[in-house]
Amino acid sequence: MAKRKKNIETNSTKTLTYIAWALSLIALVLGALLLGYYFGYANAKKEIQKQEKIKYEKKLALAKKVEEATKETKLSVNERLKEVLKNEEQNATPPLKESITPPPVIEGASHEYDEIITEKPPIELARKPLITSERPKLAIIIDDVSMKSQVIAIKKLHLPLTMSFLPPREARPDSAKLASQENFYMVHLPLEAQSYSKEEPFTLHAQDSQSMIDARIKELKKLFPKVAYINNHTGSKFTANETAMKRLIKTLKHENISFIDSRTTSKTQAPAVMENLGLTYVARDVFLDHSTDTSSIKAQILEAIEIAKTHGTAIAIGHPHVNTLLAIDESKKLLKEVDLVYINKLY
Repeated sequence: MAKRKKNIETNSTKTLTYIAWALSLIALVLGALLLGYYFGYANAKKEIQKQEKIKYEKKLALAKKVEEATKETKLSVNERLKEVLKNEEQNATPPLKESITPPPVIEGASHEYDEIITEKPPIELARKPLITSERPKLAIIIDDVSMKSQVIAIKKLHLPLTMSFLPPREARPDSAKLASQENFYMVHLPLEAQSYSKEEPFTLHAQDSQSMIDARIKELKKLFPKVAYINNHTGSKFTANETAMKRLIKTLKHENISFIDSRTTSKTQAPAVMENLGLTYVARDVFLDHSTDTSSIKAQILEAIEIAKTHGTAIAIGHPHVNTLLAIDESKKLLKEVDLVYINKLY
């Protein structure tokens, strides 16, 4: 009997030993897999970043090549634009209050970003491939329009560029009056950013009540009676707040105004909110002048054209700076590869 008991104990000890060895082996394999995944992920991330850099450098090189190829034959657009800015008061009806000043100092689209600027712009939109025989369409929105000089310079390009006007403020009291002279325009709505030191007056904040948001949009409709489209100026904090976006989109829907997401943050809640309200989510694909040298802007124009060709439509956002307008003017030949349209003709 004692011998049988001893055998049972021995067998149990062996079984426990085997189990312990098996568990140790499993832990070792899992540890190796996790370690491999970590290093694999790190290497993959580096490879993706490397490919992104190569892709951007190729675009930049192509843009420079195009620029060199057209340099000998093109007119001096820079001089023409400067002349426009100097003579902005000519043929002005009605006369405007603002002084004759050139567009503001170039700061590019960097003021639209905040925490993501140290890394990269928000991820590209998930888009379906183009499955239609129609020509691809591209809409270019020019944000921050607020002065007559900017309007004149934009219109001198003779292209269907969608102007998005900032609401009036002391430094630019005539922005609504300028918009009223256009057949079509957008409003560039200031929304709260995570960190931006030059916040616009009357910026909507994430904690604003429904009634406050309602009142602000109604005020904008009085200032801009023909407004049918609004996109956000800055807004990385506001658009990342689901409650705030529900309030805003609800109000815009009631006022028959479409929201175009400038996508100043990858955390935007606009897609989910608009889907829940039965609305189509429309957003920017490319910022043209995050970097303000003309070659970089031309590379971004090429990127927007390629997205339009792939998916049928694309939206690019730029600003009324001389370099941006120069790059667009000098890219007219490339832009013939798509139908350049106002935003209301895109969808």
